[in-house]
Amino acid sequence: MHTPLGATRRAAIIVLLAAALIMSLRTAVEPTRAEDTYPSRSIRLVVPFIAGSPVDALARVVAQDLSHRLGHTVVIENQSGAGGTIGAKAVAHADPDGHTLLFIINSHLYGLYSDPGYDPIRSFAPVAAIAQWSHVLVVRADFPAADLPGLVARAKAHPGTVTFGYGLNTPPQILGETLKHVAGVDIRSIPYRGGAQAVQDLLAGRIDMNFGATSTLLPLIREGRLKAIAFTGAKRSADLPALPTVAEAGYPQIAFDPDAWAAILAPAGTPATVVGRLNREINDALGSSELRASLVKLGYEPRRMSLDELSLFLAAEARKWPPLASAAGLRTN
Repeated sequence: MHTPLGATRRAAIIVLLAAALIMSLRTAVEPTRAEDTYPSRSIRLVVPFIAGSPVDALARVVAQDLSHRLGHTVVIENQSGAGGTIGAKAVAHADPDGHTLLFIINSHLYGLYSDPGYDPIRSFAPVAAIAQWSHVLVVRADFPAADLPGLVARAKAHPGTVTFGYGLNTPPQILGETLKHVAGVDIRSIPYRGGAQAVQDLLAGRIDMNFGATSTLLPLIREGRLKAIAFTGAKRSADLPALPTVAEAGYPQIAFDPDAWAAILAPAGTPATVVGRLNREINDALGSSELRASLVKLGYEPRRMSLDELSLFLAAEARKWPPLASAAGLRTN
């Protein structure tokens, strides 16, 4: 018995419609993963410090490389103020979709602000470690001391007259305050919105001393416009091999090794697949010879961590820094 041609066509159409229905149901049950469509637009990387600072420069180098890897622009957005808490709060309350990230340094965990509007650990998802570094202690070129013991002796002989400038809620602040505490000296502290402003006043002779990143201060030291008197690293700086470490100068208490590091966070609740991809891309970038060379040239030591390693590291640092800040006499705001 022969089946009419029309019936055959109708049966084929029914089969196709059924297959299409099954596929649509499967798509509804198994939606596209966030990682498969991420990123879908440009990414904001919030740097909670002023433009032109050493931390800003580090973030921009990383953002440029990451833009190429992700296929979308990573835009630096400086939101400075209140020791970095304004920018951190903005990211903590941003949509957790991976398109807003936070570039932090270890001062994020100092605990100097009692109610910043976020929890420095629970409000964020760890994404990637970036780098670590130490600082150079410099004084103005005509300061009457050539080394750290000489600086301490000058401060003891003239209490309250030596001035120290720093960016508020930054590693240089805790370094300077710790030095004052362990040396038992009265050095007047002068806060700035950022370290770059402190360096400008140091060059102008309006303040006497500053702790700064090698990348910023090395040209000024070589030009003779500033005088380097100590390095905070565990070993001497490759760029300034004749410069003693703070430990060699008699003050191992300010050799935190490292005294500064940087990392990237996302708002809590960001999909694990997105965070995982960012961690892989950033670690790959930090392993490339090109980015490593750029960071080393700026005075930074690249640092790669898995997500588990970074989570444990941040938890340990959150326990480490508040007591140090308290011992140094830094007040909670």
